[in-house]
Amino acid sequence: MILKSNGKEVATDVVFACSLFKQTKGLMFSKRIPDNYALIFVLKKTQKVSLHMLFVNYPIDAIFLDKQKKVIKKVSLQPWIGTCSCKAKVKYIIETSHGKSDRLGIDIGDKFEFENQCK
Repeated sequence: MILKSNGKEVATDVVFACSLFKQTKGLMFSKRIPDNYALIFVLKKTQKVSLHMLFVNYPIDAIFLDKQKKVIKKVSLQPWIGTCSCKAKVKYIIETSHGKSDRLGIDIGDKFEFENQCK
């Protein structure tokens, strides 16, 4: 599967975190992520969320999407100490390599394209 934003390729190695366990674990304990990788959290319902970077040893970009897959917030998070919350209701969170959202010009209101793999 290819993850796209406004027609631009964001990632070709896409993993979905559907279960609470996979969402809680996220990228913890991984060594690094390749530039073509994205982890997509699919929440059961739209909700306010927060992220932490405990046990993540490298910086990442986090992109928060609403149920229409539109960007409502994006942030770069630092290893171990980074935290972030989103006051708007979120349906999807994409974690990808650090700096990718800036390199691709991803901004608030942009739309992502992917087929939800969580059933």
